[in-house]
Amino acid sequence: MFREMRRFKQLLSKEETIEILNKCSSGVLGVNGDDGYPYTVPLSYVFRDGKLYFHCAKEGHKIDSIKRNDKVTFCVIEKDNVIQESFETQYRSVTIFGRARILTDDSEKRNALRYFVEKYSPNYIEKGHNVIENGLSRVCVIEVKIEHMTGKAAKQFVDSKK
Repeated sequence: MFREMRRFKQLLSKEETIEILNKCSSGVLGVNGDDGYPYTVPLSYVFRDGKLYFHCAKEGHKIDSIKRNDKVTFCVIEKDNVIQESFETQYRSVTIFGRARILTDDSEKRNALRYFVEKYSPNYIEKGHNVIENGLSRVCVIEVKIEHMTGKAAKQFVDSKK
């Protein structure tokens, strides 16, 4: 169903791919937008238990798109170093394909939002939980069940491991 990576020698292991997802703080979500145009938007996310989570307003372009078609893609770029003299870029990235689901159960939403507090504000857990409770009814939380995931690194990174 999903294409194999053409430059398979640059494929990262599952462990390296997950490391990138856990390390990075933002990525780009792609959905099937209005009139068949792709729509991408950068956002903060959490990767937990093999799933991605993000939160947003209860209405808008991405929510409308997800309601019409739950297939999404997500990309994270960990490194992006341009080497001018050799016309190359040193990079490590992750690409994900999955199905998005709008969480409607308050306990599921609360748990996912707690993951955000743990990742982005670990020194303010109690305050974060209060913010969650005060804003729970006003936020939308999306869970992405990952169907396919690949990590890729520039040839220089792969060669340096050998």
